[in-house]
Amino acid sequence: MELIAASRIVRAQGRVQAAVPYSETITEVVRDLAAAGAGRESPLLTPRPEIKKVAHVVVAADRGLCGGYNSSVIRAAEGSMREHAALGRDYALVLVGRKSESYFRYRNFRIDAVFSGFSDQPSYENARSIARAVEAPFLSGEYDLVELIYTRFVSAGRQEVVVRPMMPLDVEILEGGDARPDAHGDGEVAAGYEFEPEPEEILERLLPVYAEARLYAALLNAAASEHAARQRAMKAATDNADDLITSLTRVMNRARQDSITSEIMEIVGGAEALRKGKHTADSVESAHEATEHQPGAAA
Repeated sequence: MELIAASRIVRAQGRVQAAVPYSETITEVVRDLAAAGAGRESPLLTPRPEIKKVAHVVVAADRGLCGGYNSSVIRAAEGSMREHAALGRDYALVLVGRKSESYFRYRNFRIDAVFSGFSDQPSYENARSIARAVEAPFLSGEYDLVELIYTRFVSAGRQEVVVRPMMPLDVEILEGGDARPDAHGDGEVAAGYEFEPEPEEILERLLPVYAEARLYAALLNAAASEHAARQRAMKAATDNADDLITSLTRVMNRARQDSITSEIMEIVGGAEALRKGKHTADSVESAHEATEHQPGAAA
């Protein structure tokens, strides 16, 4: 399992890197649309004046044997839920992965949606399904805030659990863009873009896709982190098993040596007892013979 996880890390890391150009490009397009005059009145960009219910999208694994990967994500989700509960906010759970589902269902938490079966190799369609499951309640006002909780892949030896807002989208993504005058800040006026249809309409259609792209990137990071955690856990299990085999082998050899020593002692003791018994019998016989040869013994 350690070798399998190690081989899958390379592919998962490659998928993470392959998704970066698309994410960066769609971000630039959104910025250009905003710079062209698209307003910030979209529900996906407008923070709610009062937050009553927070949806938590918890991304865990479908399987175990990966160390503290699942428990770290679940612990972060519970911590976020407690923080919002202290502010009087209700919660909703959208769970990704069988481990998160089994944990929260066993403890009788309310669960709005569950997605599983793809944690180690997610597709864009999986991200789209999850995004749609939270987008409709958010736009209808059922959710006031959507948080994404997953494990970010930094390197094969380091991963970190992050809690990030998913909806509404961060308004900072609209800052910049080549469609505004003096976009580069060097006095040079960039060429203006012409949009068809209007930038407002394009932005309205593009923002849900941007949310899907962010969620897809999170799923890819989580998959790579899962493989890395499983590799470390299985390596530790292999090392512990080797140490246990060595320890038990020594105990077994010591017990066998003690058994052999005990048997040898018994054999030596038995031989010594036989030798002493024979010596005693010879002494008695010699004494008896000496008594028979003494004068007057016949009388």
